[in-house]
Amino acid sequence: MASSGNFNTYSPINVAGPAGTGTYTAGDGLTGGDTTSGSTSWVGTHFGFPSGKWYFEVRKLASPTGGWPRIGFYSMGGGGASLSSITSETSSNLSSLRLNQGDNTMNKYVFGSTSTSSVTGSISTGDILQVAIDVDAGKIWYGVNNTYLESGDPAGDSNPIDDYAEGTYNPVQVCVGTYNTPDLPDINFGQDSTFRGQRTAGGNADGNGFGDFAYAPPSGFLAMCSANLPTSDDIDPAQTDDNFPGKNFNVVTFTGNSSTNAVTGLGFQPDFIWGFTRDGNQSKRMIDSTRGGASRLYSDLTAAADTSNTAISAFGADGFTANGGYFNNDSGKECGAWCWRANGGTTSSNSSGSITSTVQTNPAQNFSIATYTGSGSAGATIGHGLSAKPAFILIKNTSDVDFWAVYHESIGADFYTSLTASVFSNNATFWNDTEPTSSVITLGTNNRVNGSSNSHVCYAWSQVEGYMKFSTYTGNGNADGPFVYTGFRPRMLFIKRNANGHNWITFDTATVTFNPVNEYANWDTGNASGQNASDKIDILSNGFKLRSTGSSFNNSGSEYVWGAWADVPAKYNNTF
Repeated sequence: MASSGNFNTYSPINVAGPAGTGTYTAGDGLTGGDTTSGSTSWVGTHFGFPSGKWYFEVRKLASPTGGWPRIGFYSMGGGGASLSSITSETSSNLSSLRLNQGDNTMNKYVFGSTSTSSVTGSISTGDILQVAIDVDAGKIWYGVNNTYLESGDPAGDSNPIDDYAEGTYNPVQVCVGTYNTPDLPDINFGQDSTFRGQRTAGGNADGNGFGDFAYAPPSGFLAMCSANLPTSDDIDPAQTDDNFPGKNFNVVTFTGNSSTNAVTGLGFQPDFIWGFTRDGNQSKRMIDSTRGGASRLYSDLTAAADTSNTAISAFGADGFTANGGYFNNDSGKECGAWCWRANGGTTSSNSSGSITSTVQTNPAQNFSIATYTGSGSAGATIGHGLSAKPAFILIKNTSDVDFWAVYHESIGADFYTSLTASVFSNNATFWNDTEPTSSVITLGTNNRVNGSSNSHVCYAWSQVEGYMKFSTYTGNGNADGPFVYTGFRPRMLFIKRNANGHNWITFDTATVTFNPVNEYANWDTGNASGQNASDKIDILSNGFKLRSTGSSFNNSGSEYVWGAWADVPAKYNNTF
């Protein structure tokens, strides 16, 4: 039997307290510890679950009468994204079971509701609470000592405690809540059915042979361990030698020379190269293999494509060759580039939309480069070449002086933003109030996306589990900021506050190789990469943690969009 990898545990950095955060002493990440605050507090766990059927167990501990421990799930979708967005146990982004200490009764709180109701049954000190969730179907069951509450049957898919709209609340993450200083319950994600010697061993594994549970998991439900985590087959390092994350996206740093500069060590031939300068002000240049190395754009400018000089003279098997100072390559300057792989410069005609596009696509990482000529007509469509709906889109009119147009699925097609204007606005002339589909992007009449007879370029990405993710989080204005789960160790991360006047902030682990990461670049300015001790984050094996109060990425109550590309999927990372 293969290794189970890491099992889920409490996460000491994934905590929140709507009425005042408590201090958790969870020890091994499983054993119940005291909370030192009488206020409502929450602790999350390491793994998030976008799909699948999962099972774990909880042992109820003795706690002060009146204490209210809770066990359940919070939504990382639907505007949630981090535990700090949960403001009370009645939050609509929370589904949980409250274990009332005074009379051993239970109350349920379900996704999408702010009310509570009682659950038939009781649970006493030492009892085992069983938890089963079908994330794909949006159903949650609870059992006590191998009898599921309210005639529930997870294996038979009947009578769940919560039957929710999974598309709205997924992915989910396990959380435990407390009030009035109860102990956290002991928890077993499959590590130890004795609960650290508190009961007789059960010896029950899941269907893959992983885990040690007091009771047998329902048929089809798995232990919450890294070996069971879903990861796209296309980028799974165990199933591919040439399409794992580092072969699809990477960041390279180098010293400029204002001459021919062969930059290597990337690990693949790049098709979209986005350059930056770390220690000097210089516009960020964007080159792709469809338009060629002599056609450069600028993420911080409105200029049309500059074809006066060749910026990239070669797209190599392990990097690229920068030409003089036409790329981010000034002599003696510390420079870098974010690089994506598409199809090696080989394009094809795509007639899925009303406008024929020229596309090159990397199906493993769901990234495409499309060029097209605008029609100026509302409702025109272009084929993007991906197999799924794009989650993040950049479009530039390369013939004209105009702003970039940006689509992010978390804010939707009713809104647009720009790389260079740093604004969000409700404007139907960009995406025609129409969400992109798995085959086409719908355009409005705006010159930036559909200028009549003008040339345009479109860069599009779709979500890929274990490699690429786009979502939102809500800031808490605290130096102990939100933890945001990605399901992988980010190699590069961008953040943008959903408000006017705030920059696109970008962190990567090639520029700064240790935590906290306090150097970042702005996509929308020509400034050198910034270093600010008060603006910092931690890049983690399964996401990122905000470590400062800067308004551009952690203002209390403000919503932020973000996107990240992987270094290592959480499934294969041993550093939790």
